[in-house]
This record gives sequence, structure tokens and C-alpha cells, in this order.
Amino acid sequence: MKNLWLFLLPLFFLFSFSKAKHPYHVGSVEINYNARSKSFEITGRFFLDDLENGLGKKYGSSFHFNDEKYKARLNEALEKYCAEYLKLKADGKFLKINYVGYEEDSESVNIYLESETLAAPKKVEAAVSFLYNLFDDQINIVHLIVNGERKSEKLTYPNRYLYRQY
Repeated sequence: MKNLWLFLLPLFFLFSFSKAKHPYHVGSVEINYNARSKSFEITGRFFLDDLENGLGKKYGSSFHFNDEKYKARLNEALEKYCAEYLKLKADGKFLKINYVGYEEDSESVNIYLESETLAAPKKVEAAVSFLYNLFDDQINIVHLIVNGERKSEKLTYPNRYLYRQY
């Protein structure tokens, strides 16, 4: 039941508030090991306005999702931002994470990443600190899935580390 709440809670917050100010700062990150591709497929989901503000604060300029003229700048900024605020280690080795792209709707943004290839890991370590540069009450719900076994944890600023054995 706890895992179900950890999954549903960020979805509720991401889709139940208008683009106006929202009282919670929460995002979710799913890190899923795909046995076929032998890589981690990673999806981060965040409030659109929070991510715009986080990128703006980090890089000193304004960013606007849902505006085509910002797409190239957003891709460049998100690639750098993700490289800094997400680190992944499997069996003691840091993994190279590749930025794939993003999708947005009126309230949220999905960011897609993929790791380099590796054998199914026995131990996974992650450092997830998305939007910690903006909010000292940021919560990131992290779902780590390896061989169909899902482990979820709520990371609240300043906690950013997650360790799991499989």
C-alpha cells in the first residue's frame, strides 16, 4: 500500500493544480532497468513552472515551455541540468547518462534519459536533487525498478541519496 501511495502522490500533485502557484514542490523520477536494452530508462516528471524557474535560476535567463522558439535552449539547458542533478552508479561504477529529450503539457514536463549499457546490476546508487537549487522543501519521489522489483523512496531536501541491493 505504501508503494501505491508513493506512486500516486506525485501524480496527484502534478495534475491537480493549475499553472498558478501550487503549495507543494514535488517531482517524481522513475529509474527502470530494461533487460532487453541492458540500460536504465529514466523519466523525470516535474511541474512546468517549477522547472522553468529552476532552469532560470541556474542559468540566469528565462525559459518557457510550450513556446517552440525556446525548444533548442530548453534541450541544451535540460541536458546540462540533468547531468548535474542526477547521478547513477551500478555495482560501484558511475554510469554515463544520456539526455534523450522532453515532453510537456500545460502543467508538467517529462524528461527522458537513458544510461549506458550494463549487465543487470546487483547494487544501485542514485543521487537525485532535481529542483533543490530552487526549493528547500522540494520532494522527489524516486522509483527504482530492476528485474521487475520496484523500490520507491521519498527524498526530501537536502536528502538526495538512494541505495538499493537486488
